[in-house]
Amino acid sequence: MPRNRIRDMLSGVLAVAVALAVAELVAAALGATSLVVAVGDYIVDHSPGDLTKAVIEALGTKDKPALLLGIVASSLGVGVLLGPAARRRFGTGIAGFAFFGVVGAFAGARLPQGDAATSALVALAAAASGTFALRLLLAAGTSTAAGGEIEMPSEGARGSRREFFRAAAAVGGVAAASAVVGRQVIVPRVDIEAAREAVVLPTAATQVAPAPIAAAATVSESSALATLAPTVEAPTSDFDIEGLSTLITPNYEFYRIDTALILPRINTDDWRLRISGMVDRPLELTFAELLAMPAQEEPITLACVSNEVGGNLIGNAVWLGISLADLLERAGVQASATQIVARSVDGFTVGIPTELALDGRASMVAVGMNGDPLPLDHGFPARMIIPGLYGYVSATKWLTEIELTTQEEFNAYWIRRGWAKEGPIKTQSRVDVPRSGKTVDAGRVAVAGVAWGGLRSVRAVQIRVTPKGESEGQWLDASLGEALSQSTWRQWVVEWDARPGDYRIEVRGTDGTGETQTEVRRPPDPDGATGYHGINVKFREA
Repeated sequence: MPRNRIRDMLSGVLAVAVALAVAELVAAALGATSLVVAVGDYIVDHSPGDLTKAVIEALGTKDKPALLLGIVASSLGVGVLLGPAARRRFGTGIAGFAFFGVVGAFAGARLPQGDAATSALVALAAAASGTFALRLLLAAGTSTAAGGEIEMPSEGARGSRREFFRAAAAVGGVAAASAVVGRQVIVPRVDIEAAREAVVLPTAATQVAPAPIAAAATVSESSALATLAPTVEAPTSDFDIEGLSTLITPNYEFYRIDTALILPRINTDDWRLRISGMVDRPLELTFAELLAMPAQEEPITLACVSNEVGGNLIGNAVWLGISLADLLERAGVQASATQIVARSVDGFTVGIPTELALDGRASMVAVGMNGDPLPLDHGFPARMIIPGLYGYVSATKWLTEIELTTQEEFNAYWIRRGWAKEGPIKTQSRVDVPRSGKTVDAGRVAVAGVAWGGLRSVRAVQIRVTPKGESEGQWLDASLGEALSQSTWRQWVVEWDARPGDYRIEVRGTDGTGETQTEVRRPPDPDGATGYHGINVKFREA
């Protein structure tokens, strides 16, 4: 490839880099969203449901960084083409950056927290700086005209390589400095750690206590709340087994699934919770007013509907918050309101059947997690928690509005993308120890894991141990750990005398209603995965 063409391609890449960096800087100065994030949010919000599911399955929690990186890489890739095209006709470069600006302005204006005028200013600054940088680089080293103005060189008239790389270094430095300053300006706007340290969490009205397990063989989730009866021995404490999931998941280990490309940084002085729609008395509460209300504390296991059988998109925490039922009672819910729509500051929505917020479960607007104010990535300052439901229909982070409406009137974010409108957590179990594919010494072995049943808890766990070459092994009963509440997972362990050989170990749980999880293997789409989790382990002579 001719060296001059390489310079033109590099000119295009650096010009795009300047445009992106200046957009970051100007957005920070104006308190707006950067163009990259705005475009990314637009892509997330308007991607087809099947594509969204495929990306989640392929990338899991890495989907957001991958999207942002992809947008930047694609933009720089356009620069590779734009540089040589602008060499032949500079109007092409102007048109390219104008299109770049229009796309960014359009995406920014459509954000829930976006502003059309501010987005337009950010886009204009990006397009203008990119165009100027491209012209400067293409003209680098070219002799000046009689009037002293820079002439655009022709294909045969080019400046020296040294002059070009001086200009390239200067432009690259401007891009890097703009990006760094932009990031430094954005981050201090709301010091989340200082805001969290300033929060004095309310004291829960009742203390957390282990819950009995539902005994009825067939009972709905709602009626189970009124028919609990102890059917198992006193629960044991947390098992001390290396590799077993802890009874309470530390905040830093708790899974994160949401649609936010950049975590919302919310000033608690400005935050408001609105309760609107089909209510008799619309409310607007400040954070201080919310904290002043009576609080409740409850251990609750949250699970993502995208969690595969045996997956780790699940965690158990002690949540502190204000009863959702109390908030709705204060607002006066109208009898015809059949759906609660919870909205995040970034526009994400979930839809919850109204009856589930009023049936006695510990539904809440949470402000605390495991004794601390909510971490930023888990919804600070407030989020929705509804026990027994997958997160996509319940767990709204960065909550700002609760709207009462009807089931027919509105479909929330993930429902529009093909997931089921109702998402009760299915009974599932997982083997944590030993790890699949490992070789372990034969002899007395602890096989352990966790099991959960949504709002139904877990009353029994069994494992099936099948030697290689046999069609089906025997089921062994597990000892169960503590049940902190009926909506938390339980640890389980089986002490087993393993002989040398290759084995398949599977697990199944039975919930508090007496129903055992199904063996039928199904993917998460559209309302949660099913099937037994199994591992393959080789036991050797000790």
